[in-house]
Amino acid sequence: MKVIVDQDGCASSGNCVLNSPDIFDQRDDDGVVVLLNPNPSPEQAEGARRAAAACPALAIRIEE
Repeated sequence: MKVIVDQDGCASSGNCVLNSPDIFDQRDDDGVVVLLNPNPSPEQAEGARRAAAACPALAIRIEE
């Protein structure tokens, strides 16, 4: 699995961090997504999928 984020398209909602804080964070100054782990483990995969599904800007893409 590979996680890809579009920082330019990010709406700074924080849904990614709520769903998977071990993979995503937010910049302090503007709340834009920060990808902490582009290749999550199998144990983290479901959280990454939930985060992508919860993103209102569709700024997170998952490649299987």
